[in-house]
Amino acid sequence: MALASNAFGFLLSCMVAIFGVLGDPDPLQDFCVKDPNSKVFVDGAPCKDPTRVTVDDFTSTVLRQAPVTNNTLRIQVDLVDIRMFPGLNTQGLSIARLAFGPFGVNPPHSHPRASEIIWLLQGGLYVGFVSTSNRLFAKVLYPGDLFIFPRGLVHFQRNLNNSSTVAVAALGSQNPGRTDMARALFQTTPNIMNEVLETTLQVDGNEINKLRSGVSRT
Repeated sequence: MALASNAFGFLLSCMVAIFGVLGDPDPLQDFCVKDPNSKVFVDGAPCKDPTRVTVDDFTSTVLRQAPVTNNTLRIQVDLVDIRMFPGLNTQGLSIARLAFGPFGVNPPHSHPRASEIIWLLQGGLYVGFVSTSNRLFAKVLYPGDLFIFPRGLVHFQRNLNNSSTVAVAALGSQNPGRTDMARALFQTTPNIMNEVLETTLQVDGNEINKLRSGVSRT
């Protein structure tokens, strides 16, 4: 009985420790603006000297620039995270503008470190995510609608109109990351062995090469 009790206590302690580190860490001070001059690599970013912090560290003008959607996917996603907005450091969030040209697509992807909520401002958008049991949760959004993409799950969006569509997304990490499904399969460095993809997708090597050449690296 004592052994079982100790084992349970150890397991409970491990679970508390694991859940305690999920998501971005809690800040221990008012703010920790990323120091762009630091060469130290940590899980987050070193803090700028608080006496040198100004209001400009908490302001970003990145989204003033008009989006360009005349590309293959007819979309521009402007993610504002810690890389271009140092004031986000330790705040546990980032933001993105999604601008779609006619029938533009944000292809299936995931954010390993963040859940996401999207707010449609203009147009009509078909959105969805896939659970780990391969169940699709999809919906058509209209201006003013909100939709949540759970953390780490594959999701996508498609403009349903022959006109521009704009949405804003908030993500629960200062550095949410992004894994595009197509690029993860066909544009790795070095390439995944063809035989792996042939068996997985049940196609021959010629088809794999066509798919690889058709997926953009950028």
